[in-house]
Amino acid sequence: MKADIIEHINPLKLVIFGAGKIGRSFIGQLFSQGGYEVVFIDVIKPIINELNLRGNYNVIIKAEKEQVINIKNVRGVHTDNEEVVVNEISTAGILATSVGINGLGTAIPLIAKGLLKRFRNNKNSPLDIIIAENLRNASEYFNEELKKSLPGWFPIKRFVGTIETSIGKMVPIMLKKDMEEDILQVFAEPYNTLILDKKAFKNPIPGIEGLAPKDNMKAWVDRKLFIHNLGHAATAYVGYLFNPEFTFIYEALSISEIHNFVRETMLQAAGILLFKYPNEFSEKMLIEHIDDLLFRFQNKALGDTIFRVGCDLKRKLGPEDRLAGSLKLASELSLPYEKILFVLVCACHFRACDEQKNMLPGDIEFERQYEGNIKEILQSVCGFKINEDKRIFMEAGKIEEQLKIRGLHSILNKSSPVIEN
Repeated sequence: MKADIIEHINPLKLVIFGAGKIGRSFIGQLFSQGGYEVVFIDVIKPIINELNLRGNYNVIIKAEKEQVINIKNVRGVHTDNEEVVVNEISTAGILATSVGINGLGTAIPLIAKGLLKRFRNNKNSPLDIIIAENLRNASEYFNEELKKSLPGWFPIKRFVGTIETSIGKMVPIMLKKDMEEDILQVFAEPYNTLILDKKAFKNPIPGIEGLAPKDNMKAWVDRKLFIHNLGHAATAYVGYLFNPEFTFIYEALSISEIHNFVRETMLQAAGILLFKYPNEFSEKMLIEHIDDLLFRFQNKALGDTIFRVGCDLKRKLGPEDRLAGSLKLASELSLPYEKILFVLVCACHFRACDEQKNMLPGDIEFERQYEGNIKEILQSVCGFKINEDKRIFMEAGKIEEQLKIRGLHSILNKSSPVIEN
């Protein structure tokens, strides 16, 4: 596509890297409905071509009553068309990314080139970048990566606002038949609130419905990671071990023992957050949030799968992620963590497949490399150290032993403790 070269900044233009599920169903939807032109930058040519052909797409809201929302005033640019991408960035009212940690390696150098052009043309027009990624410490990471692609003199702190977010919207993997029916349609739940860092904006915060700016963004990122992501993970990993034939998250949560255990695990994580952020959250607030999440997790119309929620083990068991991250925090604060550790041990045995009966390639490699060796996973993947985290290694070994001897069904029984001495 050959775009016209635009000289001036368009304050009502959002440029977003990533025309995937979150990009289209969440960020694109919010800004389009807020009166913005939405320009998607992506590597997938058929999606870009279709966006330019139609100029709109549908978001299918999956709930008791299905709703179709048509998102208008959209177009796309392929990442190969660097000159046009750079121009779009240099003239954007606001920027966003929704490409995942691996995709940022492609996006950030292009963003840097766009920032350089913008600075040359409009030195007093800083650019805010909404980082719509499930990434802890996203702002620090983004700034460090930008520095690698920008000259040392570039005034990043003054000219670039890197806006951390908490992405709470659930968007399931779509079946092949649904994608073949319409390459642009995307399924999503009704939830549509974007929590973002109020203090990081260089420009006025866009006045569009659905944005929820917060002063203490760190606390809200941790709430998403250590309650939402952790609860989802607990459902997938315990649910799979309970019955490998389960397909959907709601199937696992229909088992009262699993539902109760997941809720108790989320409450254990909530206790960590209450201790760390006593001025940001209340016990009542977090309990209500947990019960709302469990209700949303059980949305049958959404059709969210155990495979989607649990796959990508190396990332989801990483040192700063939902399980290992909350475990480390609990250990540092001398707070209980045995239920969270139990979920992590269950995760080491996760082998769920997609609709074609295939495991994620990375999870196949994970299985080959570690063969369920809990001690090695704790060290090499989760980042625990045997000398410093002896108790975690010892208790993980006990959980593994009890799973073999007693089985999951027995342990989930309320009368049975997670860890027996």
